[in-house]
Amino acid sequence: MEKVTIGNTDLEVSRINFGGNVFGWTLDEKQSFEILDAFVEAGFNFIDTADTYSWWVNGVGGQSETIIGKWMKARNNRDKLVIATKVGSETKEHPIDISKKHILKSVDESLNRLQTDYIDLYYTHFDDEVTPVEETLSTYDQIIKAGKVRHIAASNLSPERLEASFRASEENNLPKYVALQPHYNLVERTNYETQYAGLVEKYGLSVMPYYSLASGFLTGKYRSEDDLGKSVRGGGARKYLNDKGLGILKALDTVSEKHNSKPATVALAWLLSKPHIAAPIVSATSKHQLQTLFDAPKLHLDAEDLEVLEIASN
Repeated sequence: MEKVTIGNTDLEVSRINFGGNVFGWTLDEKQSFEILDAFVEAGFNFIDTADTYSWWVNGVGGQSETIIGKWMKARNNRDKLVIATKVGSETKEHPIDISKKHILKSVDESLNRLQTDYIDLYYTHFDDEVTPVEETLSTYDQIIKAGKVRHIAASNLSPERLEASFRASEENNLPKYVALQPHYNLVERTNYETQYAGLVEKYGLSVMPYYSLASGFLTGKYRSEDDLGKSVRGGGARKYLNDKGLGILKALDTVSEKHNSKPATVALAWLLSKPHIAAPIVSATSKHQLQTLFDAPKLHLDAEDLEVLEIASN
């Protein structure tokens, strides 16, 4: 199983990062355990969650971390995994918050739910844009020194706040973000490629894109309005049902037929061909779906394949 080291760390991760937002939402505890078992049995080790998943179900979240914690305890496999979770997202109880007070409270709650004494990768999930970056980073410094967190990363930060964070880290000898989790896939290229790719290069960040399959659109299962009811998440794919989106699906069909593969596998392989992309974040709710993810790191797209996908998605 091919692994990659996250920039400026000793964390070795598999090239697919399992997205834990489904645990306790579209998968119950028993189904979650089955998917997690299958994921690690195939040689993968990288699991992504957040303290607030799935707050849209119960108002506060915590279900995903709780399920992962129970599973790790039952399987006694914490030391074989790289666990990423996040802080700062809103719930019905509080707005977006990356203050010292909120982080110190939240990290302990995450550790408790995960039934572990350390988090490998801790993300600033959303940015309240009012807490000074120095306050957030010095709080991370405190919890890293306490052994609660190994490394920090950033998700939904503006380019300006990301730059400011690196300046503050340099000037104050504070921990630096080692990874970025942006919205990036074949149908959503512009924002990442124009706003963030240069910063990723400048700071040597590893990239874990979220919505890697565009809410399932890039699996090819949503090709008309009639298809949107196929899943609880189908509505998220509606905005891609246009000439460009359907053109991308046609390109994915062409490349996947050539390789006897699936559109989702090709879409992930395209991401993996990009510089600095360590492990796309992607979820599955069945073993059949998992297989399409497992195949992506093994699929090597040639120059012709990449050109077909680039033309369709530009």
